[in-house]
Amino acid sequence: MKRPDVAVKICGLTRPGDVTAAAEAGAVYAGFVFFPRSPRNVDIATARSLALQAPPGLAKVGLLVDADDAQIAAILDEVPLDMLQLHGREDPARVVQVKARFGLPVMKAVGIAGAEDLPRLDEYAAVADQLLVETKAPKEADRPGGNGRPFDWGLIAGRRWRCPWMLAGGLTAENVGEAVTTTRARQVDVSSGVESSPGHKDAALFGPFVLAAQADPVPQL
Repeated sequence: MKRPDVAVKICGLTRPGDVTAAAEAGAVYAGFVFFPRSPRNVDIATARSLALQAPPGLAKVGLLVDADDAQIAAILDEVPLDMLQLHGREDPARVVQVKARFGLPVMKAVGIAGAEDLPRLDEYAAVADQLLVETKAPKEADRPGGNGRPFDWGLIAGRRWRCPWMLAGGLTAENVGEAVTTTRARQVDVSSGVESSPGHKDAALFGPFVLAAQADPVPQL
C-alpha cells in the first residue's frame, strides 16, 4: 500500500542527471541552492541548464539565504523557477516584500529545536505560501538549516497551519516513514539523506526515499 498524497522535494540538485532521476523517482519538487557556503551551491548558468531540463510537473524551487532584490532578480532573469524558498533570517515583512516584488509563491523555512520555536510557525504561516519545518541550525553552524539532523517530530505531531507545509531535517529512507506517520506531513524534503557525500546526490537513493515516504505504515499488533 502507498500514501501517494505525500509529495517529495529533492533539494540541492547540481547535475543534469539528478534532475531527470528526481522526476523519474516520483519527486514533485526539485530544489536548487543559491548559497555559496553550501556544498550544493549552483551558479546561475548551471541552475538555468538544470531548470530547463526539468520535465513538466516537476516544480523548480530556488533556495535563497537572506538574498536582496538584486540577487533574486539576477537569478530569475535567467532561471525559470516556480517557487522561491527563503532559508535565512528573513522576517515576515520580507516574505511579503518578496512575494509582491517577484510574483512567485514563497516557501519560508523555519527551524525548530523546542516548543519555544513553534509560535514562529504561526507568524510565517500568515504570510508565506508554504512553510518548510526543519531542524533549527545549531549555534556553531556556518549554514542555516538542519545540517542533516532531525528534530523531535512530536513537537509538531498533528499540528496544522494556515498554509501547506513541508517536513525537513535529517530525513532518510530509513526514517521518513516514521516521520510522516508521527507528524502527518503531506510533503517532505530531502537533501543529505540521498547523497553519497556532501553535495553529491546518489540517484540510486531517490526511488527508495520516495517509496518509503509514500508507504503505508505497518500496523501495530
